[in-house]
Amino acid sequence: MTVEPLPPPIWVEEPVSLKHMVEDLAAQQRIAVDTESNSLHAYREQVCLIQFSTPETDYVLDPLAFDDLQSLAPLFASPRIEKVFHAAEYDLICLKRDYGFEFKNLFDTMQAARILGYSFVGLDAILNEKFHVKVDKRYQKADWAARPLTPEQLDYARMDTHYLLPLRDLLEAELREKGRWGYALDDFSLVCRVSEPKEKTNGSSWKRFGARKDITPRELTILRELCLCRDTIAESLNRPPFKVIPDALLLDIAKNPPEKDVDLAALGLSQKQIHLWGGQILAATRRGMKNPLVKAEQAERPKEAVIRRLDKLKTWRKKVAEGMKVESDIVLPKGLLHMLAEHPPKNLEELRTMMCESPFRFEQYGEQIYQLIGR
Repeated sequence: MTVEPLPPPIWVEEPVSLKHMVEDLAAQQRIAVDTESNSLHAYREQVCLIQFSTPETDYVLDPLAFDDLQSLAPLFASPRIEKVFHAAEYDLICLKRDYGFEFKNLFDTMQAARILGYSFVGLDAILNEKFHVKVDKRYQKADWAARPLTPEQLDYARMDTHYLLPLRDLLEAELREKGRWGYALDDFSLVCRVSEPKEKTNGSSWKRFGARKDITPRELTILRELCLCRDTIAESLNRPPFKVIPDALLLDIAKNPPEKDVDLAALGLSQKQIHLWGGQILAATRRGMKNPLVKAEQAERPKEAVIRRLDKLKTWRKKVAEGMKVESDIVLPKGLLHMLAEHPPKNLEELRTMMCESPFRFEQYGEQIYQLIGR
């Protein structure tokens, strides 16, 4: 069978085309949405493309061409228009961070596939399975902030939304057939409550290493100065920190403090890196050698009663999940699991209130959960 080539997507970079697109989207019952960001190419990532699809049209919006995209806000906040994403959470975080959008009425095709127990939940695998469509992955790591974009890049971007609406309908039918539609409604509602991410703090990445057993307080202190140094360089270049110096190399420098350029070369820095930043790295190392020792942030150990309740809930949900052939968090999401373990309900009504954002799960499992951990 010959597959007809798709017409080019509509490229939206002018106020007039934005207005026409918004009018079209506002008239729909459902729209498919995706975003492309430049996290692999910038110190602070930003949304570089927003893709929309209706049953008739694919749009690729250039957000870098506009100072104001608030005309999109009513679409995302509308309870009437369903927004269909694949792996919605990251897209929502980025859209909320960059534009402050609020969200209502979502369908997440990846979460639907997880609830159904699919062994593969990546969009390319699902499209191949359902529609015999092979997605070209060449542009997966492209710098989406670069302009102009090629026709091939635009076609790649549109493929992330073009099939989402028919895929959504197939998945809803499967969810209803398996009696799992309620899980999906709970989760689609929960993902709408995404919070704005914390602003990246220069140099704070050293804290990620604090839990390691193989690092001394002095090495951690040196590492803190090296992370501050690396982030300053990365920010000035608008480049991700790992593209300045990888974490593993930074850790080696902290464990084997260099005194001269030749020591940096022995540790694996290139001549270009040494030429550009060698002096700053050596200065950061010397500061770390002299500064007061930093203290790694220790996570507070839960009380024994909380740990016991966690173990009970985890054992129970694992057994239920095995019967459904899904991952454990489908039965009871992580956030709810920890809240219930830390604050056991006094009665079923209190549990209902605690699980108010997951009403289907309360109806399914409220009695069992209360029997396990209720006071």
